[in-house]
Amino acid sequence: MLNDLTTKKKIRTRSVTAENPTGGKGTGAMATVGCPAARELGQGWKVSPKIWMEPGEKRCLADVQGQGAIKHFWITDNSQVARQLILRIYFDGAPNPSVEVPISDFFANADQLDFRPLSSLAICVNPRNGFNCYFEMPFFRSFRFELENTGSEKCVVYYQIDYEEKEISPDSLYFHAQFRRVNPLPYKEVYTILDKIHGNGHYIGTYLHWGTKSNGWWGEGEVKFYIDGDTQFPTVCGTGTEDYFGGAFCFDVEGKYTEFCTPYSGMHKLGTTNGAYRSQRYFDMYRWHIVDPIYFEKDLRVTVQALGWRSENRFLPLQDDISSVAYWYSDRLDDVYPPLPSKDELEIIV
Repeated sequence: MLNDLTTKKKIRTRSVTAENPTGGKGTGAMATVGCPAARELGQGWKVSPKIWMEPGEKRCLADVQGQGAIKHFWITDNSQVARQLILRIYFDGAPNPSVEVPISDFFANADQLDFRPLSSLAICVNPRNGFNCYFEMPFFRSFRFELENTGSEKCVVYYQIDYEEKEISPDSLYFHAQFRRVNPLPYKEVYTILDKIHGNGHYIGTYLHWGTKSNGWWGEGEVKFYIDGDTQFPTVCGTGTEDYFGGAFCFDVEGKYTEFCTPYSGMHKLGTTNGAYRSQRYFDMYRWHIVDPIYFEKDLRVTVQALGWRSENRFLPLQDDISSVAYWYSDRLDDVYPPLPSKDELEIIV
């Protein structure tokens, strides 16, 4: 990427913030009413750096017309309600969002009371809860960012959406992210990460929040990709949950789970409510398929088994609390996502 900085480009940089809500050229920092701290300084002096959202309020953060690509966005709130803040992103006037995910889960930190730093190529979570996304998101005619506060408290939100006005390739694909949760997973059922996705594209990432409800190791299950018409058996089948996320042998070092964070994969958050291999613990894991996308031409389904151990050295199908975000690109905008869980159904209680 560094060598890409050395050539001329016909690109115009734009940014949407509370200080420049339209992203227009030369229209930032024009507010005259907002932050009381700027009352003696006036226009241009950090007058409107944030927005307040009432309970139940939906707010359009950005509504941009034209062609180009989102390159980065940063967002944070100060009230620890990020799982109650729902992010929706729409492209090219589509009626359904391509992204519909709680903010905390989009940034691989489901438990809003226990954020952890995350340093990867695609997603970064920095002190204190500075959420950054670097997935590129092309658009041909428009994009719209929306945020919904499903909580019962007023909250403050700071944000910046950086994008480029430019001509994009006709083969450019749309970015997608979908959230799911099952709590508890029914006995002997597999957990579905993604299903009923159509079109031509490639799968680029998985985030899992895993809450255990029984003692012992929980990650024997295989991650499976059913590609282009696969039915009973998948084309891509992994060897175990921790293996898919780049670890090995239960993430265990000297009898203890060990957190790790790398550019492409990690188990970056380990909730500690009991000792090692005890129930009521939770784990946050991410895997970015940046250099190894899963390509599909017609459709895609992704699942993971929940497997532990029982007596006599036998696998135990688990009934755990599992949440996920699937990230992918495709040429379609008409896939319909499952209904998002309610506020109470999203709540994590450990």
